[in-house]
Amino acid sequence: MALIRSILHALLMLVTVVPYAIAILLGTLLGVRGLPLYRIAAAWLAVCIHGARIILGIRTRVSGMENLPLGEKSPAILLLKHQSTFETFLMPVLMPHPLAYVFKKELLYVPFFGWAIGRLDMIHIDRSKGSRAFAKVVEQGKDLLAQGIWIIMFPEGTRIPRGKKGTYKTGGTRLAVETGAPVIPIAVTSATCWPRKAFIKHPGVVDVSIGKPIPSVGREPAELMLEVENWIEGEMRRLDPEAYR
Repeated sequence: MALIRSILHALLMLVTVVPYAIAILLGTLLGVRGLPLYRIAAAWLAVCIHGARIILGIRTRVSGMENLPLGEKSPAILLLKHQSTFETFLMPVLMPHPLAYVFKKELLYVPFFGWAIGRLDMIHIDRSKGSRAFAKVVEQGKDLLAQGIWIIMFPEGTRIPRGKKGTYKTGGTRLAVETGAPVIPIAVTSATCWPRKAFIKHPGVVDVSIGKPIPSVGREPAELMLEVENWIEGEMRRLDPEAYR
C-alpha cells in the first residue's frame, strides 16, 4: 500500500508541476515579476503538501509560530534541519513571508521545476566560485531582506539521514552577521515519514519546531552557528528520541 500511495503522489507532483511551471514562464514573458510568480510556485507546493496529507497520510504538527517576527518588513534568516524534500516544499506553505532559497545552480537545469525557480527571487550560486559566490549571496540577500523576503538555508548543506548530524557550515550565520538579520532555527522530523532519497513514503506526523529569533548583531558567525546547531540538534532529540538512541 505504501508503494502504491507513493507512486500516486509522485504522479501528482509530476503532472501538476508542468502547468504551474508553464504559468510562471508565461508570466515572465508578460513582464510579471516578484510576488505574483512566487504565489504560483507556493500554490503548487501547497498541492504537493496537501497531496502528501491525503494520499500518503503525512500530517504536520507545528510549534513555535509565535516566535516568527511580526513586522511586514521584519527580516529573518531561517536555518533548518534538512532530512528530505518534504521541508523544502512545506516552508513556503507554512511561512507568513515569501521565502528565498539559497541553492546550487545545477537545479536550474531540472526540466520545468528548475526552469520555473530560475524566474523567482531566489539565490542560486556557483559553488566553484568560492568567496565570489558568497558575495553574491550577501548582495542579493540584503536586497531581498529589505523587501520583506526571508532567506532560508540548510546549514548542513545536504539531506541528512534520520538520527544523524551533518557538518553545520557558517554560510547562513555569515549572511546574518553581514545583514544584521536575526536567525531563526527550525527542527524538522521529516525523515520519520519521508526518508532521505527514498521513493516510498510512510504515513505519520512530521514535527516542525520553530525556535526563538537569535540576534546576529555583534556576533561571530562560528559562535552563532554553534548556538543554532546546539538548539536544532537538542530539539531533534526531543522531537524524535527513538532516532537518537
